[in-house]
Amino acid sequence: MSLLLTTPGDPAPWLKALTAHMPQRQVHLWGQTDAATLAQIPYALVWRPPVDFFDGLTGLRAIFNLGAGVDALLPHQGMPKDVPIVRIVDGGMAAQMAEYALYGVLHVHRRFDVMAEQQKRAVWADPGICEPGETRIGILGLGALALGVIEKLRPFSFSLSGWSRSFRSVEGVQTYAGLENLPAFLRSCDVLIVLLPLTEETRGLLSAEHLALLPEGASLINLARGALVDEAALLDRLNSGALRFALLDVFHQEPLPPDHPFWHHPRVIVTPHASAATLPGPAIAQITANIAAFERGEAMVGVVDRTKGY
Repeated sequence: MSLLLTTPGDPAPWLKALTAHMPQRQVHLWGQTDAATLAQIPYALVWRPPVDFFDGLTGLRAIFNLGAGVDALLPHQGMPKDVPIVRIVDGGMAAQMAEYALYGVLHVHRRFDVMAEQQKRAVWADPGICEPGETRIGILGLGALALGVIEKLRPFSFSLSGWSRSFRSVEGVQTYAGLENLPAFLRSCDVLIVLLPLTEETRGLLSAEHLALLPEGASLINLARGALVDEAALLDRLNSGALRFALLDVFHQEPLPPDHPFWHHPRVIVTPHASAATLPGPAIAQITANIAAFERGEAMVGVVDRTKGY
């Protein structure tokens, strides 16, 4: 059986991984395949597919998204409604996101932001340090990527809490669930790490009202999607000093416009949606295992619930 592939950027690393993991399958690149062949292809591997990508794919049996987030794929007008969508559960991203989150947490905990400001003014002063247990880290979202972040933070003995839509028990983490418990969770966060999927329910979740619940001097790290956060409200909180610092990897508009205030804000570090990338090797290994399970009539890992958006 064959595959149809459209990738983020250069397809060569993906083709190499496919050859290593599925040498028996023929891989077709979108835009280089005739209509008769398209009608016979059972599996599509996609990332932000073009508007007419699904035209002619009448034999499609499963769609594999080459990333963890499916918010850009689900609204696709041409996507068949009765074909399962399977997302990458990790694909090497958990370790990368954990590194990024750890950098942000240590930047705040060890007061590097304070010392960077002192350097600009040539001020020699030790800003002090607190015990790790006095720094309360909250993780908004408790999926696979969030659990990887928690594992990286755990050895530092920070106070850890987490919030999810439905209750999850995580060792060593105080967990909250449901919108009714979101305020209590936010009030307990000195550093808030955002790792929620973007759905209709989570869009704009960190509104002005919810951002105001964070303790005075709290910091925000957003590794998920820009649309989860009210950017104007976040800017207001940073300008007023109510929020101390923000490490932002994702934005409402990407690339971030050159005139956006975040670029030159003294309390913000901007990165270009670079906290983690799907690695072709681990991702294709997961897709290979899922196709094998599917063809045996077994459940696949990472099947998307379209009603939930993840």
